[in-house]
Amino acid sequence: MAIAPITLHQPLRLAVGAGTISQVGPWAEDVASTLVIATPITAGFVDRLQLPGRFSVFDAIPGEPDTATLDAALEAARKTRPQMIVGLGGGSVLDVAKLVAALWDSEQTLEDVAGPNRVAGRRTRLVQVATTAGTGSEAGIRSLITDPVKRTKIAVESPHMIADFAVLDPELTYSVPPAVTAATGVDAMAHCVEAFTNRRAHPMIDGFARMGFGLVGRYLARAVKDGHDTEAREGLMLASYYGGICLGPVNTAAGHAIAYPLGTRLNLPHGLANAIVFPHVLAFNQPVVAAKTAEVAAALGLGDHLSSDELRSSAYDFCGGLGIQMSLAAHGAKQEELSLYASEAHAIRRLMDNNPAEMSVQDVLGIYEAAF
Repeated sequence: MAIAPITLHQPLRLAVGAGTISQVGPWAEDVASTLVIATPITAGFVDRLQLPGRFSVFDAIPGEPDTATLDAALEAARKTRPQMIVGLGGGSVLDVAKLVAALWDSEQTLEDVAGPNRVAGRRTRLVQVATTAGTGSEAGIRSLITDPVKRTKIAVESPHMIADFAVLDPELTYSVPPAVTAATGVDAMAHCVEAFTNRRAHPMIDGFARMGFGLVGRYLARAVKDGHDTEAREGLMLASYYGGICLGPVNTAAGHAIAYPLGTRLNLPHGLANAIVFPHVLAFNQPVVAAKTAEVAAALGLGDHLSSDELRSSAYDFCGGLGIQMSLAAHGAKQEELSLYASEAHAIRRLMDNNPAEMSVQDVLGIYEAAF
């Protein structure tokens, strides 16, 4: 089978390591005005950026940002007319920062740019400083925003949204609570695993994916146990970054499609939603991608030569052992709503069509019921 061509986009500059956040100011010494997109918590890191010139902070970013959040952030940018946008936070913050950099000084609206390659251009410099290790948003060209009316995710993808400078400073993740560390770590792993076992899998992306889920297997439990373990924190930030690279040319598959309704309907954090469905999707796909699934299982320490039931059970124990509550019922899901989730997830063809094994609506419902 011929290997399909791919195009890879990465930040122009990447700094990795403890204290690297302090490189942003010197790098941007010619910038007179900056808008920092953050949360009330991550806004506490602003001084560490050592920004030149004047800056303002927009920190009204919820866990799952919607179109109203983006509108408010765009309004803040239009008031301050910044020469640089800094995303300082987790995936939600970084996703909003990309769109603000692309749209605040543009005639285009979110509706105009939804989908792939519809952003006309970007004038504003973009720095992405990750404060969690999960989405890998700092590495990529994609942004997701919730449409509160349709209760779906609007995906925007454009090379104009790649960061000019991305920073992976493990010290910024010391204060991330164990539960969030666990869930975001599984999200990073899921990006890698879903790209690795994908119908559109590519040898080059396979390399990034292997590095990513291997790092999660090595370091996630350590970081959950000790938040100040710098080596483990840095390992997870790299895993997340590699997962972000996987998203660009290959993307995720059924796991993420099945997780999305849990975010839009139950308001579950994205990483947690992915963790809950991960064991079930991994086992479902195993018969079709047996060799690659065995690689994943070995890297995560799940065991060798596992049946589908053993794999599901071992992956469930891996996630549960990190302290993740793996029952949908415990998170407020109602049995009678599962078929609605299933029809919504099954309709996300941009991801479902990537899945190595065909999934019917009933198969998706079966996964929700198994996770219930």
